[in-house]
Amino acid sequence: MANDNNKMDFSDKETLDAFRHTASHILAQAVKRIWPEVKLAIGPAIADGFYYDFDLPHRFSDEDLLKIQKEMKRIVQENYPIEHFELSRKDALNWMTELDEPYKRELIENLPEGERISFYKMGEFADLCKGPHVDSTGRIKAIKLLSIAGAYWRGDERNKMLQRIYGTAFPSKEELKAHLDRLEEARKRDHRKIGKEMDLFALFDEGPGFPFFLPNGMIVRNELENFWRQEHLKRGYTEIRTPLVLNEEMWHISGHWDHYKDNMYFTKIDDADYAIKPMNCPGAMLAYKRKMYSYRDLPIRYAELGQVHRHELSGALHGLMRVRTFTQDDGHIFMLPEQITEEVIGVIEFVSYVYKLFGFSYYVEISTRPENSMGDDEEWDRAIAALKDAVTALDIPYIVNEGDGAFYGPKIDFHLEDALGRTWQCGTIQLDFQMPRRFEITYVGKDGERHIPSMIHRAIFGSIERFIGILTEHFAGKFPLWLAPVQVKILTITDSHAAYAEELAARLRADGLRVQVDDRNEKIGYKIREARNARDSYIVVVGDKEANGGSIPVRSSKAGDLGEMRVEDFAAKLRKEIEEKAL
Repeated sequence: MANDNNKMDFSDKETLDAFRHTASHILAQAVKRIWPEVKLAIGPAIADGFYYDFDLPHRFSDEDLLKIQKEMKRIVQENYPIEHFELSRKDALNWMTELDEPYKRELIENLPEGERISFYKMGEFADLCKGPHVDSTGRIKAIKLLSIAGAYWRGDERNKMLQRIYGTAFPSKEELKAHLDRLEEARKRDHRKIGKEMDLFALFDEGPGFPFFLPNGMIVRNELENFWRQEHLKRGYTEIRTPLVLNEEMWHISGHWDHYKDNMYFTKIDDADYAIKPMNCPGAMLAYKRKMYSYRDLPIRYAELGQVHRHELSGALHGLMRVRTFTQDDGHIFMLPEQITEEVIGVIEFVSYVYKLFGFSYYVEISTRPENSMGDDEEWDRAIAALKDAVTALDIPYIVNEGDGAFYGPKIDFHLEDALGRTWQCGTIQLDFQMPRRFEITYVGKDGERHIPSMIHRAIFGSIERFIGILTEHFAGKFPLWLAPVQVKILTITDSHAAYAEELAARLRADGLRVQVDDRNEKIGYKIREARNARDSYIVVVGDKEANGGSIPVRSSKAGDLGEMRVEDFAAKLRKEIEEKAL
């Protein structure tokens, strides 16, 4: 690598990963200096930073992070060259036994026989690692340790819980500061914090990973679902609903038993084995299979807001973003082979329309055949080519993600970018030649013979819950008016203005607006602060002047003070904003 950070290309992911991977080793070296008895696990680079997992009786504290960070800076200043070397498997195991590093021993034991074992050394510290790294510790100019978390060894809750330290590193202090500013803004926008302030949803210890939607949250959810239904109706979909529980045989046929059972929940009914569905597709298969279709009937487009359950580790749960039950806005399209490109294009255009409505930009990723897949090479090649043809026809650039497709087919994933520049994978289009064959679904072709249809699995929001979490953070709780739980909050200055406030509310509700009146005997300043904290879209304060038939003062949660408006003009403005689904 070059001799200074200015000449390193940090726009290149591999370079940035090597930079942050080196920072994770510096973290491990610092912890080892302070607590020599620590047992080291793993420490990779991740998006926007790095982490390292430690096994140590001492429980890390925020004060410890400052101590560790100070030692890390010392290691950077010592500017150790980072040297790569290899050992035989036997010598590597013996060395790790000498050092009393059981996690490193386990990693080595799981490597193929005969393989040379890779290590990296810096000063007195060496670590099992395949690399890559930058050439010296002095490269890492700006480091910040961020948080402490628990993490099961190898992500398995049957293993020991380790302590994970998260951090980040940048080529300069200025870039680090900009990143920390973004993190602070993200904390302010955290959907869990805003969700509590707006009374949208709740998470209880009685049901970890199973969110409760509260009245305000149900307004947002119902508006999204109503929009979803209207747009699907326009595009020729019919809506179905399939049951939460199906017998075990279904999941053997679908392939989920072999590829997904560790993430599923099971139950017994009448001494038979059943599973709670982790995905909606087998139900859609049964819905199609109930009758015989002709080639003239295809494509058939089913839409389903289907609740699914998937087992997630407790440490991975995160508000609405990672839960154990969620509603997937699924679509399953059954079509003729010659209709594939047209149908994929239709879904891409649908996804694009929805994301642009919310102000999201996005990029596209095509994921190819994974190792544990079903089907033959020819089918997979044909499916991958069909997805690429559809994206190319729309002149959309895409990234190929080798080996990350679903077990039954390749997919297009849509990664949307929010107001903070973070990306979220939401929409997906999966082309499937396997499941229709496994479920033996057919149509009668022009030749009078039975044929197996091609199939698309697709989602736009991905998960209703997660999409609401993303929207909450993207808009910082200040939703577009058509989604807002409280579109107008009317505040009274004194009790004598309550009657007029209710009269005004009735006029606005007659225009279809969601209006609340706050006529509590509280100071007006306090009521305004509460309404702002609740992100109510428009605030109207009424006193003597307004009660005597004057215009009303209007304040927008986004645009601030809008001045005086006639009631009819205000109502018309809001109706237009809702109709246009303005941002």
